[in-house]
Amino acid sequence: MFRWFENRLDPFPPEEPQQPPGSLVAFCLHYTRGAWPYLLTATVLMALIAGVEVWMFGFLGNIVDWLSAQDRATFLADQGWKLVGMAFIVLVLLPGMVWVHSLFQQQTLMANFPMRIRWLAHRYLLRQSMRFYQDEFAGRIATKVMQTALAVRECIIKLFEVLNYVTVYFLGTLILVGSADWRLAIPLVVWLAGYIVLLRIFVPIMGRVSKTQADARSRMTGRIVDAYSNIQTVKLFSHTSREAAFAKESMSGFLTTVHRQMRLVTGLYGLLYLLNALLLFSVGWLSIHLWLTASVSVGAVAVALGLVMRLWGMSQWIMWEVSGLFENIGTVQDGMATLSLPREIDDKPDARPLAIERGGIVFDHIRFHYGKGSGVIDDLSLDIRPGEKIGLIGPSGAGKSTLVSLLLRFHDLEDGSIRIDDQDIADVTQESLRARIGMVTQDTSLLHRSVRDNLLYGRPEASDDMAWDAARLAHVDGFIQSLRDINGREGFEAHVGERGVKLSGGQRQRIAIARVMLKDAPILILDEATSALDSDVEAAIQENLDRLMEGKTVIAIAHRLSTIAAMDRLVVMERGRIAEQGTHAELLELDGLYARLWRRQSGGFLEAESASTTDVSAAGAP
Repeated sequence: MFRWFENRLDPFPPEEPQQPPGSLVAFCLHYTRGAWPYLLTATVLMALIAGVEVWMFGFLGNIVDWLSAQDRATFLADQGWKLVGMAFIVLVLLPGMVWVHSLFQQQTLMANFPMRIRWLAHRYLLRQSMRFYQDEFAGRIATKVMQTALAVRECIIKLFEVLNYVTVYFLGTLILVGSADWRLAIPLVVWLAGYIVLLRIFVPIMGRVSKTQADARSRMTGRIVDAYSNIQTVKLFSHTSREAAFAKESMSGFLTTVHRQMRLVTGLYGLLYLLNALLLFSVGWLSIHLWLTASVSVGAVAVALGLVMRLWGMSQWIMWEVSGLFENIGTVQDGMATLSLPREIDDKPDARPLAIERGGIVFDHIRFHYGKGSGVIDDLSLDIRPGEKIGLIGPSGAGKSTLVSLLLRFHDLEDGSIRIDDQDIADVTQESLRARIGMVTQDTSLLHRSVRDNLLYGRPEASDDMAWDAARLAHVDGFIQSLRDINGREGFEAHVGERGVKLSGGQRQRIAIARVMLKDAPILILDEATSALDSDVEAAIQENLDRLMEGKTVIAIAHRLSTIAAMDRLVVMERGRIAEQGTHAELLELDGLYARLWRRQSGGFLEAESASTTDVSAAGAP
């Protein structure tokens, strides 16, 4: 039975997630699609439960009147069937409605609903641009996904469940008490007016504080996660105290918002208690006065006082629920600022998969300035023939890594086009484009998973034998067998830590090379692929890299010019333009920028380039 209700709402809908709206109501409605039948069912059941509970108070008033006025000898004969009907409602109907309502709320909605939101939000964010992730803490983004999902659920359920229950209950109370004598309803109306005034004053203020608090909480989490993610750097520079102070600053900011919230709660609670006390006094005094004048019965007095005591308890619960509603609204508004941002890089509606037969690449008069209006890359054209292997060379900031990022479509061009086999990459899907390009970067990052998972990331459908062959060719097999993690997993199953922190730089680089070997894409990009390796391992891997490059179109970036001197063509970049191109011999004969870099490196050192040619002490750095 539980499983049937748990399977009503799919927590992982297959449809492609769309950009969420930027307004609060539309944002919440966007994430409630698919949940409406269960939300409405739970809402109707809650309204029925509230109505039955109020009716029960009225029936108890009737019992008091019967007991005070009727003969004991004929009581059961006169009222027996009514009591049986009441017993059925109390023992069967009301528990049954509560049970079914709980199944819809707890089994269908409470777990599945926020997970559905997380699933859709996470999939949407995975396709956000690189710039999006460069501008935010990873921990802050993750916190907003988690918090916003729960906050949307609480907003919707509180609105449909709590306020619906309260509205039906209070209206039923007003009608029931007023039916005995309309004067008894006056204190309730006055109390409601005062209650609404308290809500209007305090709740919006608490909502604003809660929004500030949600932002402070995500900032605090982001700073803490940032320190943990870069713990090696923190320890290397002996900055544990500095990081603690950095986190303390955000913790203090968060604590300030909590103190503001608690001050508001204390003031609200005191005023609410006074309001409830006045309600109880006025209804009690008026009830006794009306009974003394024979205007109401004993049962009516019992019902009125019983309902007031019930409202006394409910009013505090309602206030907390409404405060929680506005607190969650603040959290949702904070999350919307991140989750509803449009994707900078998105596929066209009619985008098709990239089909590569030859692997030719054409950069046709491209321009890109990171939105600055000038600089970086200006009117660059480059034709790379199918199967050609080119080396990209140039001073730091020349635009080499930007050129590669544009090929991978991490950014969209401002002008011009990039074509692969005559297909504009702006017209194909990003997934298919990157699936057909293999890349080994200088700064290798591994997933906090097993060695096997990291290797198969390049080709998930590959067998273990294929993964092991790639590991052997990249000389990974030599250290895999000795790996062991904290949970006792060994070898291929050992986890490598966040970003591969448990491995040395050379070990991470070899796994990255093996991963690209296994991927076996027709276009290969090498960005300082062997920079973290010692000379012996580099020499051993170089032969397999040469084999990997066979039949592929290759773009290689390297600091050490000797590693790419044998490429088919060398392209020298400077200030976003192609300064020189040709073979190693041709460029030496040209005696330009490349020749100067070669002479300095072959001398065993790099000097600072003169001011006129920019700094080349890190020549070829991306």
